[in-house]
Amino acid sequence: MKKFEFTIRGNKYKVEIKDIEDNIATLEVNGSSFEVEIHKELKKAKTPKLVRQEVKLKPGEGLIRKSGKGKIIKSPLPGNILKINVRTGDKVNKGDVLLVMEAMKMENNVLAEEEGTVKEVKVTEGQAVLQDDVLIIME
Repeated sequence: MKKFEFTIRGNKYKVEIKDIEDNIATLEVNGSSFEVEIHKELKKAKTPKLVRQEVKLKPGEGLIRKSGKGKIIKSPLPGNILKINVRTGDKVNKGDVLLVMEAMKMENNVLAEEEGTVKEVKVTEGQAVLQDDVLIIME
């Protein structure tokens, strides 16, 4: 990591910081390894922590769109389909995970907003989808 040279009371020391984890540093001083405890306040990461706000939807604004063909479940974001948990003919309840998709480097579960029967699965695992692409049609 970092190398330093110190002179203490006329003695020269070559110090290399190998690793720092929490408040424990692993050092090598003139070829000998030491673990030392750091007694100062650790710096906080400058990267902000992102917190998603809960999205409030009005009735009829969910991922399900009712049409003459049935209930259409659309992709909420562009991404890739990682896993499909249902097949044609499966009965699903409200809250069941229909499929898992990766969007913005995060895995997102697409849930059933109401109960029904899977009429058609329009995507395959590994497929890239855009926002509002049809994923599943339910009855």
